Amino acid sequence: MKMGSSATIEGSKRRLSTSNKGIGGMFREQRARLYIIRRCVVMLLCWHD
Repeated sequence: MKMGSSATIEGSKRRLSTSNKGIGGMFREQRARLYIIRRCVVMLLCWHD
């Protein structure tokens, strides 16, 4: 029982921190996603067998 409650508390903390990020946090998150996608595309384009 104790493990389940701690996971719930951890999940609520995580949700709280994400909601407090605001516009800057969302912008940073989108930038990180675009960076990962760009790296994957470059890797696929430059990959030789």
